[in-house]
Amino acid sequence: MTGIFIVAAKRTPFGSFGGSLKKFTPTQLGVIATKSALSDGNIDPSLVDHVFFGNVIPSSSDGAYLARHIGLQSGIPISTPALSINRLCGSGFETVAQGLMHIATKRASVVVCGGTENMSMAPFQVDGNAMRWGNPLGTNPSMRDSLWDGLTDQHAKTPMGVTAENLAEQYNISRQECDEFAIRSQQTWAKAKENGVFDLEIAPVEVKPTKKNPNPFVDTDEHPRPSSTFEKINSLPPVFKKEGGVVTAANASGICDGAGSIILASEEAVVQHDLTPLARIASTHVSGCEPTIMGIGPVEAIRGALEQCANGTTLGSMDRVEINEAFAAQCLACAKELDIDMDKFNVNGGAIALGHPLGASGSRIMAHLAHNFSVHPQHNLTVGAACIGGGQGIAVVLERA
Repeated sequence: MTGIFIVAAKRTPFGSFGGSLKKFTPTQLGVIATKSALSDGNIDPSLVDHVFFGNVIPSSSDGAYLARHIGLQSGIPISTPALSINRLCGSGFETVAQGLMHIATKRASVVVCGGTENMSMAPFQVDGNAMRWGNPLGTNPSMRDSLWDGLTDQHAKTPMGVTAENLAEQYNISRQECDEFAIRSQQTWAKAKENGVFDLEIAPVEVKPTKKNPNPFVDTDEHPRPSSTFEKINSLPPVFKKEGGVVTAANASGICDGAGSIILASEEAVVQHDLTPLARIASTHVSGCEPTIMGIGPVEAIRGALEQCANGTTLGSMDRVEINEAFAAQCLACAKELDIDMDKFNVNGGAIALGHPLGASGSRIMAHLAHNFSVHPQHNLTVGAACIGGGQGIAVVLERA
């Protein structure tokens, strides 16, 4: 046994937009996931040498202190440093890459790596210059939606949905293909849920019971709609390209709230503290691509991560391939470019069903793939990846410990 290992991995259920988790700050969600991971891995918080936490749209008053507050409120010592990270939709993956580098360079032995997002809480903003230095006489301050701003690349002057439309056109992906993929995501999530596939990764969130929902714990993703039918979603109008467009509300990722926490440890720490590895980090890679087709980013990221692996590892060597489902068209474009075996691809549903809390999705995929090895003892290699707004991609390859 050599290398750097995932020794615990937990995530909250993903709450729907305006759902059960809407009043939990990103910090609170991150603390729930981190405490659960530490407990599940039987890891003393005092062992943690560094905390990395990702977040994209700060949505609470303590947003500037996010990683530090998550560490402190999770019982991690005051002396342990923390860093908040924003690599947009790749933030959860990036924290793992940062933890890996810190352990590999002997700057840490145990690292908390996570991501969190409350998109329901994303603020409406007023320009500080107007409010502090004077709004013109007779005019009212204008407000901007930070959520919509975060989903639009102002450099490329392109909403994220339009980048998916661009890929659909480039790769000749039809509306029917997108809707069929969306139904697949919903149905495979439902089957996985029924079979208890998510049980190992979920950290239930305690909520105040209501008449509508007397259960004091949220332990299931709220966004999935497993009863959806092709006929129903195929009747929805396209959102971004009115004539001939393929992107709809049903075949794009859901706006959601949630967090995940992954704990990494060196080989020495695993032995010294009797930790149980879930998976070994084999490689990571991040790459850039054209911003107007940002969804193709996972292609070169996955290729780069595979090149770093030993013994001529190829995509065909992977037992599972997970790419964050930002949009059906984007995922299908990546699948076509990489020639992915669909029997290995997002087999338990993806962000179209579960939702995509921006900073947390990478952590969700990492937790899911880490626990996959105990569920499937015949599996040896998996890869997780995400496209990133602005034109990037990131990937992490995991290996059986």
